[in-house]
Amino acid sequence: MEVTAGILVKDHHVLLMRRAPGQNAAGGWEYPGGKIEPGETGEQCLHRELKEELCIDAEIGEKMAESAFEMSSKTIRLHAYRINQYEGEIQLTVHDQMEWVPLSKLLDHDQLPADYLVSQKLLEVLR
Repeated sequence: MEVTAGILVKDHHVLLMRRAPGQNAAGGWEYPGGKIEPGETGEQCLHRELKEELCIDAEIGEKMAESAFEMSSKTIRLHAYRINQYEGEIQLTVHDQMEWVPLSKLLDHDQLPADYLVSQKLLEVLR
């Protein structure tokens, strides 16, 4: 399964979202994004997902990291892109919490496995 993640960076902090109760993997922290639909590029998917999940119109930048994680006999491949800028105010629609996490504490959050792998790679790039 191919999925995307949006990396929003502000003042040495990265935005993480917590999955709401009732969602798959509820309580896990992740980067906003979602599954790439047939015919979509990663950038198109992420733009759509950020509009749906956070109600923002984002400018998608370069790919910053990629991870792969085996789960229930399927591979989740997560493509993480920098968000250069966005318009609108972030609203929670599928998450119950968001947090601007300092880079120094990024690996302390209980992240979903593929997101954690991306966080490890991001720290190499962003520090």
